[in-house]
Amino acid sequence: MTKRMPHPSKGFRVAGLFAGIGGIEHGLHLAGHETKVLCEIEPGACAVLAKRFPGVPIHRDVCDLEALPRDIDLLTAGFPCQDLSQAGKTVGIEGTRSGLVGEVFRLLRRRPTPWVLLENVPFMLQLSRGRAMEVIVASLEHLGYRWAYRVVTTQAFGLPQRRERVYLLASLHGDPREVLFADEAGEPPPPEHSWKVANGFYWTEGVRGLGWAVDAVPTLKGGSTIGIPSPPAIVLPEGRVVTPELRDAERMQGFDPDWTSPAEDVTRKSHRWKLVGNAVTVDVARWVGERLANPSPRGALVEGTPLEGGERAWPKAAWNVGDGRFAASISKWPFQRPGTSLERFLKYPSRPLSTKATAGFLARTKTSSLRFPPGFIKKLERHLAAATKADEGRQLSLL
Repeated sequence: MTKRMPHPSKGFRVAGLFAGIGGIEHGLHLAGHETKVLCEIEPGACAVLAKRFPGVPIHRDVCDLEALPRDIDLLTAGFPCQDLSQAGKTVGIEGTRSGLVGEVFRLLRRRPTPWVLLENVPFMLQLSRGRAMEVIVASLEHLGYRWAYRVVTTQAFGLPQRRERVYLLASLHGDPREVLFADEAGEPPPPEHSWKVANGFYWTEGVRGLGWAVDAVPTLKGGSTIGIPSPPAIVLPEGRVVTPELRDAERMQGFDPDWTSPAEDVTRKSHRWKLVGNAVTVDVARWVGERLANPSPRGALVEGTPLEGGERAWPKAAWNVGDGRFAASISKWPFQRPGTSLERFLKYPSRPLSTKATAGFLARTKTSSLRFPPGFIKKLERHLAAATKADEGRQLSLL
């Protein structure tokens, strides 16, 4: 039987590496835990952390951090995903960015913490036959940690964003299954296409993918490969095609509106889109924090099958609590919390998708073999005609 580790009576003391704008740490704070130290190198994100976590020390470079404080209960790390993401360079765990997870293990070797929480993109489970996950769990096992991970979707928490991320929890003495596997709502049936609700897609796609989401937006991203903000587009029921306002994007990640506004003291406003797209959803982190404070034995009862070496990819959930590695039979949905429809969720004025963006997207679809929802291309063509006419009217008014 797994030995239970005593839980701090006043919550866990947290060290947040690769903290970004504090999605993990803010969620843990809402669950009653306390952030003692942060580490983040990006200037805009540091400005946000300084404002939202007053008095908490911020180290700028994880490579220069000699050791963690002695009283830390939980180390968190949403380490960089650029080398692991399907939208990135996909060079793998050895990449200069994602390889920084090695700094986590350097610090744990120096001073182990009772608990560790890692977060990253699910593409890491299949990239290079899952080498990234193998490196991570093997390192944890070598250090004596028991671990469990699970792919979780933001939509499970009632937010209109289809965002899946891997959450890996490890412990020296506790059973991480009692946290990550304690809640299970099961996979809901896929939503049927309907123009009676708002539908999200990525206007930067059109050839290899679409990112289509019914009554939701696809995953908010950090931006395009050339550094231009690329919020998703939304087809509203009346036919207008818009992009959400930045404050609504923050809300889709579980933050209060203008959470990232302090970044404007050191960088341009458009950079805030990258900060939001790279963040961890607050609601998911809060759930993990609440379960850390109140683990359930039923999480250890989840059925599993032994994991053999040489698989092409890792499963969506798995564990090793000392008796070998097992694939877990569990969904990406710990809950199916009801949420507001995407159309009603949008609180701030949306902007029409520009003529240039719409025209570019439609041009790419002409060379694509993708199948699009019925009537979608017609709606885009009507939007382009209306947007072009509006642009011409504005130009005439300037003469």
